[in-house]
Parts: sequence; structure tokens; C-alpha cells
Amino acid sequence: MPERRNRGRCAGIWGSPSAQIDSRQLANDHDLWTIDTVACRARWSGRFRHPVVVGVGFLGGSGSARVLGYQMPHSAVHVAGKGWGHRPRGPAVARRTAAGRWAVFVLPLAAACALAGCTGQAGSNGTLEKVWGRHGIAAGRLQKPRAMAIDEEDRLYIVDMTARIQVFDGDGTYLRGWRTPTCQNGRPSGLTIGRDGLLLVADTHYFQVLFYTPDGQLLAHRTIGGTAGVAAGQFGLVTDAVQDSLGNIYISEYGAQDRVQKFSSSGQFLLEWGGHGARPGQFVRPQNLAIDHQDQVWVADACNHRIQVFDGRGRLLRLWGVPGRAPGALYYPYDLALDHRGHLYVCEFGNHRVQKFTLEGRSLGCWGTNGRGAGQLHNPWALVCDRRGRVHVLDTNNHRVQRVRL
Repeated sequence: MPERRNRGRCAGIWGSPSAQIDSRQLANDHDLWTIDTVACRARWSGRFRHPVVVGVGFLGGSGSARVLGYQMPHSAVHVAGKGWGHRPRGPAVARRTAAGRWAVFVLPLAAACALAGCTGQAGSNGTLEKVWGRHGIAAGRLQKPRAMAIDEEDRLYIVDMTARIQVFDGDGTYLRGWRTPTCQNGRPSGLTIGRDGLLLVADTHYFQVLFYTPDGQLLAHRTIGGTAGVAAGQFGLVTDAVQDSLGNIYISEYGAQDRVQKFSSSGQFLLEWGGHGARPGQFVRPQNLAIDHQDQVWVADACNHRIQVFDGRGRLLRLWGVPGRAPGALYYPYDLALDHRGHLYVCEFGNHRVQKFTLEGRSLGCWGTNGRGAGQLHNPWALVCDRRGRVHVLDTNNHRVQRVRL
């Protein structure tokens, strides 16, 4: 039988690295589909009227199947084998091997979410709405995305390890993209939409902040920095930039100096604060910034595993955070976002989760566990909140975005 390729319309999840590896192992068998997507509405079947998740798994002899990293009874999996008799209620293709049977499984999306821990289980207080993204370097695909911003129309701006800045709508449809001028030394690691609608890019390894129009035009005259150093207006490794209601720009950096520098809207240096260390007001890799309605500056102090809040002159107002995995603790907080409804969301690179806090630092719940499945995260770098209160999480090492309500 000739090889059949998936022409299904995407319904939510695709690009799982584990599924891609398995599909490469299996793709030489012409009885198998070449798996390109991990969630699709299979046009060739018509049996499914709801979004489904497709995964490659192993059928053992003990009446269970390994699907998306979870052990399941055969009765819980839709398997269309070749006379296997395991409730063939959905399309799938499989082959036998000497060690057992490999199969392509098709599950309803709700079942996959339940397996992945996104239905309100302990430590996972959120509802997964959508997962999108596909691993690769073509337009619209993602290669280890590192930073994300959102504009007033809920368009998402994402930069990845190819130094591409790509723009998507809130459901993951690719709109446009461009690259930073040069990236041999390294790629940007921070994105923010400024008060004037411009995109601020923390061009980390070039010691500068770039300014772009939403359609990708570089405004070279607005660039701040470009010289490595510890003097005022010079930078180490730039991590983020944000803008307050007066147009002032705050830029965080680490390396020779772990600090925040403040500039006027025209790029004139105004002041700085911080320094390398663990004392209150000091930083060890201030990875990301946020500004609230009072122009207070919120800092994700990543390697101190805490959040610090300052006024516009750098005076410390409050801090919280201890290293750990329990609710309320933090482990490498890489990004933070305010929903302007009294909540702060923190993306934890080390804990593979998102945590929701009150503005006083009380944990209201966590979402996400470590893994590759829907509702799981692998070293997430960033998150944003949209106008509807939904949180978009940049699932970096899974090369995708997940949207959740917390």
C-alpha cells in the first residue's frame, strides 16, 4: 500500500517532539501514516466530530497501552488495529514488531487533557483551551521560542532561537515575520509592546534594545545601547525592556551587572538600581519585567527564585519567593504577567508550571507538570495575558504555545 500522508485540518496540538521521533522510527513502513501533526481532524475518516489527539504508543501484552507518556487500559484508547479487537472505534494505523506492537492512537482532546493534568487536579488548577505550534524553521513554525509579547488586538509576537520574530493571532494562525539584523552572537530573549504600540526587543547578546513597528520595520534611531560595559547606558546581557505611562523605559540585564536601568522616552539615561547578590533589592539574573497601573516595576529575579517590586525610582516596595516546588515557592521564575484584575502570573522555567498569585504574593494555584503531552510543559520561558483573561504560555522546549484559563 503506498504511503499515506496526513491531510487533516489542524484542531489544536501538533509538533510533539516525542511523536516526531516515533514517527521517524516508523515512517519507513508503508503501512503507516507519516505523522506530521499531533492533533488533527482527520478528513479521511469523518468518524470524529470533535478535536482529537494523535500519538504514537506501544501496545504491551498486559492489557495496557503507553500513550502520550501515560499508561492506559486498552479500553480507554481508540485503536483501529488489524484484527486486534481492542475496541476499534477510531482511525489508527499500526504494525507489529518483534517486541510488541506499535500503534497510532487517537484520543478525544478532553481525555488527553485529563491525562496531562489540566482538569483541576492537585497542583494543576486551570482549564486548557488550546495548544498550538509546530517544530521547525519554516514560516509559522517554532524553534525553541524564548520570548513573547501581546498587543491590544491580542496578536502574539514570538521570538525563537532562529532570531525570527513571528506574529500570530490568538489561535496560532501565522500572520507575518522578520529577523533581527544579526544573531551570530546570540538571540533576543525579551519582547514587550510599548505604550506607543512599538515592539521592544531585548537583543540580549548585542547589549541593546531594538524598536520595531508592528509590521517589522526597524526604527534604528530609537535603539538604546549597543555597547558592552558597566557604565550608565552600557549593558551586559539584556533580558527585557518595559515602558511606563510617561514613556520611560526600564531595561534589565545580567552578567557584569545585574541591574535595572531607567531611560527617558528619548533614550536618555536617568538612573539605575540593583547589583549582583541575594540581598533585598539585588538580583541574580533579572529575567523579565512588568509594569502595573501605578508604574511600579515588577522583576522576575530568576536565580534568586523570587519576585521583587519597585517604584519608578528603584525603591524596593516588597518581595517574596523561596526556592522550591510547593505552591507558593518558585524555581527559576523566568517571566511574569499582570492581568490588571488583581493577579500576577509567573512562568517557572525550573518547575515547568505557571503559578497564579495575588498582588501580595499569596499563591492561588498552579498549572502544568513536566512533560510533552497536552497540558504539560517543558522549561517554559514566557507567558502573556490577553484581554479575555486567558494566559498564553510559551512552552519552549516543546516548541509550542498553550492557552489556559486559571
